[in-house]
Amino acid sequence: MTRSFADARRWADDGTKLLLDAVAGLEHAEYGRPSLLPGWTRGHVLAHVAANAGALGNLVRWAATGERTPMYATPEERAAGIERGLRLPAADLEAWLRRSAAALAEGSAALTGRQWAAEVVTAQGRTVPATEVPWLRAREVYVHTVDLGLGVTFADLPPAFLEALCADAAAHRGGVPAVEGPLAERAAWLTGRPHRLAGAPDLGAWL
Repeated sequence: MTRSFADARRWADDGTKLLLDAVAGLEHAEYGRPSLLPGWTRGHVLAHVAANAGALGNLVRWAATGERTPMYATPEERAAGIERGLRLPAADLEAWLRRSAAALAEGSAALTGRQWAAEVVTAQGRTVPATEVPWLRAREVYVHTVDLGLGVTFADLPPAFLEALCADAAAHRGGVPAVEGPLAERAAWLTGRPHRLAGAPDLGAWL
């Protein structure tokens, strides 16, 4: 599946809106309920997504200024950000989620074509053009909206996004056995989420 830069930017924007709409006005107690990710509450998921916006914002600044700005200063910073988020009241965590998403969108909108072409390094150590940032964000917001267990499923996500996600996940895993089934179920399986594909091996969570 070939995905375009324009597609990725649109998915990042639409996925962010879907996520923010899903959590709007969510009661504090709901943040402590289990998500679809083993061992993570909804609060874990939302703190992770908020911190991810800041981390990707570092890559946007890197592209804009040419100054090396890693996603995370240390390997421990990602986990520390999630833990800080879990200590926040629900309203403050939601505010951080919205504020970080808006800052990422604003920084991205200011990049020129030449800046988008600048090379940056992901948290996994991959050197990529900054044009990959919207795709990285689209994956986060769409998949983690499903993880919240608030009624949004993979079947609700754009089919073209799901095709791109399946291709990305399969490449990340270094090849997987062919399993037939609906696109949404294959996306869930390949990302290690609950699915209904009979006989599909457990792959473990990705993202």
